Amino acid sequence: MISTLPKGNCWGCFEDLCQYQGFWFFSTFLQGALSAQQQFQAQPTDIILCSSPRTGTAWLKSLTFATITRTLYDDSTTPLLSKMPHDVVPFMEFDHAQFSTNRHLGIPLLATHLPYSLLPRSIIDSGCKLIYICRDPKDTFVSLYHFAVRYSKSQNTQPIQLDEAFELFYEGGSPYGPYWDHVLGYWKASLEHPDKLMFLKYEELVEDTVLYLKKIVAYMGYPFSSEEQQQWVPENIVKMCSFENLSGLEVNKTGRHREGQGNLGLENNIYFRKGKPGDWKNYLTTEMAQRLDQRTMQKLSGSGLSL
Repeated sequence: MISTLPKGNCWGCFEDLCQYQGFWFFSTFLQGALSAQQQFQAQPTDIILCSSPRTGTAWLKSLTFATITRTLYDDSTTPLLSKMPHDVVPFMEFDHAQFSTNRHLGIPLLATHLPYSLLPRSIIDSGCKLIYICRDPKDTFVSLYHFAVRYSKSQNTQPIQLDEAFELFYEGGSPYGPYWDHVLGYWKASLEHPDKLMFLKYEELVEDTVLYLKKIVAYMGYPFSSEEQQQWVPENIVKMCSFENLSGLEVNKTGRHREGQGNLGLENNIYFRKGKPGDWKNYLTTEMAQRLDQRTMQKLSGSGLSL
């Protein structure tokens, strides 16, 4: 079935994108998503971290993992010191075959880049909790572009040009895009089910990480006790999971993610670039920025959401 789907530009990556139910996917990941739809059995205790690529996924993974496992590990023993965030919190559509292995650890975290409309039915029916993070489309695009360029260089292939990538993103032809449709699907679901879907903005999380971490952990059901707050546990977790700390760890400078999985294998440092809101100003022309802002206003019109 996948081979019959409409094909799109590959962004300089290992295979073309294909369009399925209004969104664009690499076929390898779509295959995993369809398998998860059929096989994945969500548990009521599961917490699914949802996002479009390059919107703060690794950061959200590290913050939630460090919080949930804070009684199992300390600053010197946490797996985040020896594994990158994508290795400690598995992706549903990539790692669905490993569910049983990961669940033996008693850590209920999973992640997905899937749009809300393509989540496995068992996730919705189980009543498990979802957390969605989104980001300014301009920064999202710039981060996605640089990721594609770094990937191309790692594979010794020709990188996509900024102008070409911009037009693809603008028209919705990016991995897991159109970006605005991805965001809107989760936004509308969060309005309908606020007790089951927490909607976060990357910029707000950057602005007051400790405040939002406390909200996140309370929502997940792992609130900080008064004693923990007096001992600066939230602040210590935020510091440990900061971009500066994570990107400086040896595993994230020299390690590899998905080693032995062909084109999926990547150097960990590709996932860490700047993590700073507003970096788009260094890459987009005034016209590009205005076009993306206009597209954002048009797409989100009447939703009550602003990015």
